[in-house]
Amino acid sequence: MAKIKTRRYYIYYCIKIAFFLIGIIPRKISIFIADFLGKSAFFLLKKYRETTISNLNSVFSQAFIRNRRIAEDVFRNMAKTGADWIKLMSLKKEKLDLLVTGTQGLEHLDRALDRGNGVILLASHFGNWELLSIYLWAHGYSGAVIAKRLYFHKYTEFIERLRSRFGAYVFYRDESPKKLLKILKKGSILGILADQDVESVDGIFVDFFNKPALTPTAPVKLGMTTEATLVPSFMIRNPDNTYKLVIDKPIILENTGDKEGDVRRYTQEWTKVLEKYIRKYPEQWVWMHRRWKSTADKNTETITA
Repeated sequence: MAKIKTRRYYIYYCIKIAFFLIGIIPRKISIFIADFLGKSAFFLLKKYRETTISNLNSVFSQAFIRNRRIAEDVFRNMAKTGADWIKLMSLKKEKLDLLVTGTQGLEHLDRALDRGNGVILLASHFGNWELLSIYLWAHGYSGAVIAKRLYFHKYTEFIERLRSRFGAYVFYRDESPKKLLKILKKGSILGILADQDVESVDGIFVDFFNKPALTPTAPVKLGMTTEATLVPSFMIRNPDNTYKLVIDKPIILENTGDKEGDVRRYTQEWTKVLEKYIRKYPEQWVWMHRRWKSTADKNTETITA
């Protein structure tokens, strides 16, 4: 146990050194280095490479060579995103506006906020998801993000400093849910990542790329309780390594009296929106996650499109 704890400290200080070095070099150089490291990771990390390729082969009918190319791009994108996270630790607002060169659909978010019941910002491990909330907080939007505490407290503290740079509150899953309700009652934004198979949270099976995938139901249940609006949002990397913020059409939750059916319907609706963007930008989602690891027989209710 002591050996594991010591290794975590070594990794932590290596990360701090990397943060310092990347922080002082121009972004173009850091992106170039990250791209090389991403390619290297694709060849060196066999377990994650095979999971990524296997996931792609299971949902896309393209030739194996094309899926392998997409898989390599997934690693490259993740590495470049990581380099940008480091830059975000010290980036000023005016530099942030040079990084995010376009927005689409902000009016959807504004109209949802005007309803007065708060907004659940539905995000995913797609593009640069940390930049998504940081950009909004830096431009006058207020709220919080839900996060999971990492297994080493220094990692958690490190990431929290990034997430709270422009005033966002970081809410952890083990905190009182009353804090969540207060945020939405104030008419603010609550950011949630809701695209992974996580056994520690409540979920149901919905159709995702024509296969049943265990999906968190917390966003929909919370929205039904508070009358908050669900707003799917994405921070998409452009070919020139700048970004575009895209806010999709809000999902306004209606209570039909069939609570279970409503939860299924809206969880499926959000999942289909996510699938639409992944099909368009497959290299920008984290395919190395075992998204379909849970099997449908663990849950009696499976929904299909």
